[in-house]
Amino acid sequence: MKRISQRDIAKKLGVNVSTISRALRGLEGVGEDLRQKIMSLAEDHGYRPNPFAISLRYDTTHTIGIVMPDLSYNYYAQIVRRIEADARKQGFMCIITDSGDSYEGEVECVEHLEKLHVDGIILCVSQETTNFSHLERLKKNGIPVVLFERSVNANFSSVCINDYILTRQATLHLIDGGAKSIAFLGGPNTMNQSAERKHAYLEVLRERKIPIRKELVKCSPLSLNSGLADTLDLLDLPEPPDAILATHGMLALSSIQAVLSRGLRVPEDIAIIGFVSNWVSDITNPRMTFVMQNMKEMGSKAFQLLIDQMNGDNSVQHVLVNARLELRDSTKKIII
Repeated sequence: MKRISQRDIAKKLGVNVSTISRALRGLEGVGEDLRQKIMSLAEDHGYRPNPFAISLRYDTTHTIGIVMPDLSYNYYAQIVRRIEADARKQGFMCIITDSGDSYEGEVECVEHLEKLHVDGIILCVSQETTNFSHLERLKKNGIPVVLFERSVNANFSSVCINDYILTRQATLHLIDGGAKSIAFLGGPNTMNQSAERKHAYLEVLRERKIPIRKELVKCSPLSLNSGLADTLDLLDLPEPPDAILATHGMLALSSIQAVLSRGLRVPEDIAIIGFVSNWVSDITNPRMTFVMQNMKEMGSKAFQLLIDQMNGDNSVQHVLVNARLELRDSTKKIII
């Protein structure tokens, strides 16, 4: 059965469409008998407000766009779930897109969401993104944008963890556990996140007077394959590392897989720390020491920043959410 419209109801009752609209919205100016007839007819025929008509009338779609690098990765899925839950509580629907962690895919997602007239966009930039003109265009056109998880040197509000401090803590933990030769697995140097984590790692080595070996520093595209290949290269060195700091979940998973495939023991032969989710740590054997990031808080903070912008707050805010080093079995216990 075709869904009935306000115009259909008006035609059946011989009144103006504006009268139907007032009655359905609970406004004054409609007699009680007529109101009851309108409400009864609307209910019997399954009337539902047309969101597109409403968006044209009030210049809002009550939808927000979300751009993720990789929805198959549980870490991002958990953040999306929190954004979507918070948005629904405030009457917003979410359109979720996947950039494939590429710049081209990110631009396509943004253009698609812009054409759909979303009220704002929450976005995690791809590992390839160095040009932010597509986001600057959104801002110029009055579409609020909030970035999360990966920071950028651009004028946008963001929600991240303190990459510098957490990487320092992780590197120090490996050294205090006895590591003398620590390898670093990171993403491309063009990513702020990778650059900050590498800077913190190198700084700690200098402070502890541990020689910096360039062959132990791997900054490759973020993928399971690159993590596996880089770790195997490290293990093939004449002097392989005795610890690995893997600064992304996919790199951490592939690194422990590569180490175990060579018959080496973790942490006895090589200690490993990863930036992973807690459930990922629980399924690795041995369980991985990891930087625990609060995905729920990150999602909630990102959505709140977006709502603030929608309500007229034009200030640029950079929010740091809670994170901590969680000790498990893949690193050596520190003996005091």
